[in-house]
Amino acid sequence: MTTLAPYAAREDRSRGRRYAEAPPQGRGEFQRDRDRIVHSSAFRRLEYKTQVFVSHEGDLYRNRLTHSLEVAQIVRGLARGLHLNEDLSEAIALAHDLGHTPFGHAGQDALDDCMKAYGGFEHNAQSLRVVDELEDKYAEFTGLNLSFETREGILKHCSQARAARLGDVGERFLLKRQPSLEAQLTNIADQIAYNNHDVDDGLRAGILSIEQLLDVPLFARFHAEVTARYSALTPRQLRHETIRRMINALVIDLHGETARRLADAGLADIDAVRAHPETLVSFSAAMQRDNRDLKRFLNEQLYQHASVYRVMHKARRIVRELFEALFGDGRLLPPAFQAAARNAEGDAGRARVVADYIAGMTDRFAADEHARLYDLRHLR
Repeated sequence: MTTLAPYAAREDRSRGRRYAEAPPQGRGEFQRDRDRIVHSSAFRRLEYKTQVFVSHEGDLYRNRLTHSLEVAQIVRGLARGLHLNEDLSEAIALAHDLGHTPFGHAGQDALDDCMKAYGGFEHNAQSLRVVDELEDKYAEFTGLNLSFETREGILKHCSQARAARLGDVGERFLLKRQPSLEAQLTNIADQIAYNNHDVDDGLRAGILSIEQLLDVPLFARFHAEVTARYSALTPRQLRHETIRRMINALVIDLHGETARRLADAGLADIDAVRAHPETLVSFSAAMQRDNRDLKRFLNEQLYQHASVYRVMHKARRIVRELFEALFGDGRLLPPAFQAAARNAEGDAGRARVVADYIAGMTDRFAADEHARLYDLRHLR
């Protein structure tokens, strides 16, 4: 087993759980967190939630579940190499998208617009809400009762107003402190995973071309390396060999630069990590430039592509009209959510219940529910 660095998160120094429990047997506290996440309903629903391509567009494209698994795979290797806590890193990675809406960022943006007058909507905060409140199957507590360190890692971004309402996990945003290195590492591993698998899916869908990607320095460098080494690759092999080298380069650079920063910082423990003036997990300056170029390319050529944009335009309409109907008439909600809406405090409380319901939908269920509410052919 990897020896933990002094600044790694440690179970024996955990800030604990919201509800006291007996220690787990045969596994650690962060392993218990991971297991609860994997067995949650929200985790299973990720299989049918959009990454870029809506689930009905093809079975081979990434979804939120496969993305979460890829992030977990990347972050475990990085955590091991840096002598950080692998189990905590994995738990954060598997939980970080639990609160994501159907239809990816288009769905999130639409739901946030609907919720502007009621506190807004942000998927990281919703992921925390899922594990703290919405998963409801344990006898002795609501939610999954995860450790503080896992909950902290889930909440990557947070407004000051929301942080003030979140108690312990919101505290660092108010005090301008850093999260654990495991949380920082998972945040960057998330970027590595989605940028590179979006390249892969974009090429697979025929929206992106190799010729376009040769304008991206990171892709061009490894494409040249692959074509120089192999003379007769299929398009699939060429794509895979190039992208896997990109991921490897990003991981190696992140490991090296982070290790250098940690050595320079001379941290005694995790408290020193939290008190540090800036995050310590980072790419080198050169790789940061390459990564920004890749993200800029994907935004312009993939996310704004007409075929993707048209689907996301429909997705935003579905989410918006679902919210309008369900908030306008709570009797359209399922019985459990009707009860929650009746017990909620004012319009803001009712709106949050509606947002919980919509955010928990898969792509397919959201489209079907919209049809049931608005399509006159669905009279039952």
